[in-house]
Amino acid sequence: MAGYRPIPNDREIFHEYRSYAFRPEGGVPAYDPDEHEDPRSTRGVRRGIFTADDERPRTVCRHYWLEARVRDESHPVAGLASVATPPEHRREGNVRELLAGSLAEYRDRGDRLSILWPFQYRFYRKYGWDTANRIVTHAASPDVFSFARGADEGSFRPLEADEYPVLEPIYDAAAEGLALERDEAWWRHRIFAGHDSDPFVYVYERDGEPAGYLVYRVEREGGTRTMQVSELAAVDREALLALFAFCADHDSQVERVELRVSETVPVRELARDPDEIETTLENGPMVRIVDITEGLPALTANEADAALALEVEDPLADWNDGRFVLETADGTATCERATGEPDGEPDANLDVGALSQLAVGARSVRDLAYAGRLEADAETVAVLEDVYPETDVYLGHHF
Repeated sequence: MAGYRPIPNDREIFHEYRSYAFRPEGGVPAYDPDEHEDPRSTRGVRRGIFTADDERPRTVCRHYWLEARVRDESHPVAGLASVATPPEHRREGNVRELLAGSLAEYRDRGDRLSILWPFQYRFYRKYGWDTANRIVTHAASPDVFSFARGADEGSFRPLEADEYPVLEPIYDAAAEGLALERDEAWWRHRIFAGHDSDPFVYVYERDGEPAGYLVYRVEREGGTRTMQVSELAAVDREALLALFAFCADHDSQVERVELRVSETVPVRELARDPDEIETTLENGPMVRIVDITEGLPALTANEADAALALEVEDPLADWNDGRFVLETADGTATCERATGEPDGEPDANLDVGALSQLAVGARSVRDLAYAGRLEADAETVAVLEDVYPETDVYLGHHF
């Protein structure tokens, strides 16, 4: 019988599994403590699936204990990463066991949501996770952003990691409806530091106050040098234009600028020559509610009154599979699992992935209904839209 448990403090085995799963072209990886035991690589806790006779795990993962803002309220969430199985133990159901054990641990901890970056969306969707947000990349010559020059008065300066608090109010002002809360370690080891090289971080200041920032690297592929902006945040339109102008001013250094941003950043809308911008869209991370009875009431958006019976299908967590009664009144929400034989038809039928998107505001009730992910009459759809309205969601950084 396989069991889910912590991995002994053997980072070499974890490194071996992870390298084989995500970078097999590198061959058998050499583990170097000086290289692989830096603060970035050692964050999180490691779990695995073992049998009674196993000295080595059959599959592994890493958990990050995080906080996330959902509809302006902070909640504990779990980041799931580095799920890896060596080839000799694939197709044995070990990953399913690992995911089930992870959810049970999250539930015991009181985590509201699980967030992950998938290698394949179809794989994790069948276990109840679904897309949290999409990511847009706008690519163009730096000259295309020259329209923004002269739009605002201010100045730029580079930042070191010790100055990360300067960026916190900008991040808070620009963060979308679902966004990770960042502690000091996150800023230092996820924003200011990289795997192979550290990025450039510049802040834009206006009247002595920080109003925007961007995080970027300059990469060369073939004969093309590209300014790759991985994060860009501004408190208002004028600050955003200043960031665009900063990119344009690299025209003597780079041939291409790539902005990796939320769908809500109006790059094409502000540009004078949007036809010169190559825009691509990709799915971002995935999200999953951990425990419906605890998470659903905590994620309600307002004081709308509701009393709904929800029939939910969860392929992995039996405590989420079945009939639930959601009630909201006078600013208080409760959700209880129905006991005994359900009485009558539910007000809505949906799977846990769709419910997760609904709860965090990633998709509207009408979109889910149109896609066949939610079955409900018009009255129920209207009530659910009041309780869980769609909102802007953007999680742009890997764990």
